[in-house]
Amino acid sequence: MNPSPSNQSSESPPTDAPHLRLYSGDAHEQLTAQADLETLLDAWNTATLRLEHTHATLHAEVARLSDELECKNRELARKNRLADLGQMASHVAHEVKNNLVPVTLNLSLLRRRLADDSVALDTLSQVEAGFQSLDATVNDLLSFTAHRQPQPSSFIVGSLVEEVIESLAPQLEAQAVDVDIDIPPNTVLQGDREMVRRALLNLVLNSLDAMPDGGELVITTFENSAALEIEVADSGPGVPEQFRRKLFEPFFSTKSSGTGLGLAIVEHVVQAHGGTVSVSNCPEGGAAFTLRFPLINRGTLGAAA
Repeated sequence: MNPSPSNQSSESPPTDAPHLRLYSGDAHEQLTAQADLETLLDAWNTATLRLEHTHATLHAEVARLSDELECKNRELARKNRLADLGQMASHVAHEVKNNLVPVTLNLSLLRRRLADDSVALDTLSQVEAGFQSLDATVNDLLSFTAHRQPQPSSFIVGSLVEEVIESLAPQLEAQAVDVDIDIPPNTVLQGDREMVRRALLNLVLNSLDAMPDGGELVITTFENSAALEIEVADSGPGVPEQFRRKLFEPFFSTKSSGTGLGLAIVEHVVQAHGGTVSVSNCPEGGAAFTLRFPLINRGTLGAAA
């Protein structure tokens, strides 16, 4: 007897379920491994970028410290060189100064004896002018090498500027230089009056050298909550860009007859007061030197001498 069709159809062939489960498990493991690899690569890239950033930062810091060290070394070498020059200049200046005193006295006696000889007096005046120039050079050397500390007192800036201008009145008139002083009457500075006078005198003389055929000299002050600034500006040719960095170095001069100490003394005076000095060219022509004295060096009108 043949089996019924229904019985035959009820028996199904064996399935591959275990193989399907195995394949599904391999795919999951592959996906997991791929995800882990991507996470690892992301972490590697992040760490690499962080290291590159750290390396760049360290490289920049090393470069900055190297530049700073080089600058400090140059400054130290400059100070050592100036110390040696200062000792030599001080010795020479004192020796010359000692010998100038009797020469000056003898020239005064000679002028009395030649009172009636106009030709001889003219020659004597030229000799005296030469010795006065030499005396000024010696004073510059002594001022540069002294490096004394400021002896502060309160003084009116306008009065000091007028005093400096009055002492140079003959030269200003001879060179046809007009002077404009724009300083409020109650402007007071707490500092060493004689040192500041010397700095202003050197700046004005520097401006006169820049205007041999006449011009305009303007001296102004500016005040704010931090500092008092004194500006000395002229209508000369200005300062060439290549000279600005060396302008305040001792013994550097753009003039054939200059000692190169005038502006170095100016810088020393201002730095001794805790301030700074800067130079710039005016838009309308000429140079402007600015002395900046910090707040601690400003006084009040009631304390002014």
